Amino acid sequence: MIRINLLPHREAKRKQKQAAFYAMLALGGLLGVAIVLAVGAYNARRVSIQEQRNQTLKTANAELDKKIAQIATLRSEIEALKARQQAVEDLQGDRNQPVLLLDEMVRQVPDGVYLKTFKQDGQRVLLGGFAQSQERVAELLRNLGRNSQWLERPDLGEIKDAALPGSKSGKRVVEFTMAVNVKRPRQQAEDGKTQPAKSAPASAAAAAPAK
Repeated sequence: MIRINLLPHREAKRKQKQAAFYAMLALGGLLGVAIVLAVGAYNARRVSIQEQRNQTLKTANAELDKKIAQIATLRSEIEALKARQQAVEDLQGDRNQPVLLLDEMVRQVPDGVYLKTFKQDGQRVLLGGFAQSQERVAELLRNLGRNSQWLERPDLGEIKDAALPGSKSGKRVVEFTMAVNVKRPRQQAEDGKTQPAKSAPASAAAAAPAK
């Protein structure tokens, strides 16, 4: 017997295809949403990791800034301690300075030069006296500037003709004033053995006497 299907099979196939199409759309949508969620979760995780790294760097930078501030404070304290120690050493060394200074002046003042005033102001010594000639004054400048271990940078202040005090014959001499710096013991130790220092120009000593 031959069976004939009178049902609308084409319409049924069309509905099946539509259902399959909608199912594929739904599956694609679900896959798309899953991919978006996965990518978002991955990016969020990467952002979280980077934020943690940034926070770690900020914390490390803050600690480093604190250490730098502490180092700067320690350096300031060390410099202050060094300054105080140097001041104490200078004070201890200055106690013997007058003896050393007088001994050095005896060594460096040449014959024919007589000192009448001798005044120390800190590390500066002011000298005044008489000399038989300007050449003697120039020799004194050279001695103080080049040959002295404790004196340096002599500076001639004034030089002029004058009558020798107490001389009944009215003998003429050269009256002068000058200043010279005194080295501290630590400076002398730093210099080591005697080193030539810049002396005052000899032309200053050889200048024409003031009238």
